[in-house]
Amino acid sequence: MKKVIIIHGNGGSTGNDQWIPWLADELRGHGFEVQHPTFPDNVEAKGSVWLPYIDELGADEDTIIVGWSSGAVAAMRYAETHKLRASVLIGACHTDLGEESERVSGYYDAPWDWDAIRANQVWIAQFASIDDPLIPIEEARFIQEKLGTEYYESSDKQHFGYPDSMDTFPEVLDVILSHEGA
Repeated sequence: MKKVIIIHGNGGSTGNDQWIPWLADELRGHGFEVQHPTFPDNVEAKGSVWLPYIDELGADEDTIIVGWSSGAVAAMRYAETHKLRASVLIGACHTDLGEESERVSGYYDAPWDWDAIRANQVWIAQFASIDDPLIPIEEARFIQEKLGTEYYESSDKQHFGYPDSMDTFPEVLDVILSHEGA
């Protein structure tokens, strides 16, 4: 059975924020096993906590990680050293953006192994928005260039649930179903 782990962002986000429960329910309806817990240390989202927690959730070569914001950064770091089915990166960045609140996570302390991230997955999709108030679009475009992701750039999605609410995210569901035929 195909598994999906949905990872929220930092700053106190939870596994039930915004479109996450909707996506989980939709994927379950298509036969996926889905987990969307609130990760420990959900304020700072430290890699030293989140990456082992992804292991505890049982991520493996049959798992698709859907990562939003810091969750997308965690998905990329995890894929550097672990085989996955795929990842869907939403509002991802590759630098700490000059923000202490990002720097404390530890994700940006080492160079990225883009080749390993790509090689350890069958496919990678990415969603970015030009009007994202948190992540400059250049961050997303850089990741797309390095990973060769299936790339979807919007002009009006902000940070995909911040600051404006987003209760559904059918584009993510469509991408997963197009690859996994469920």
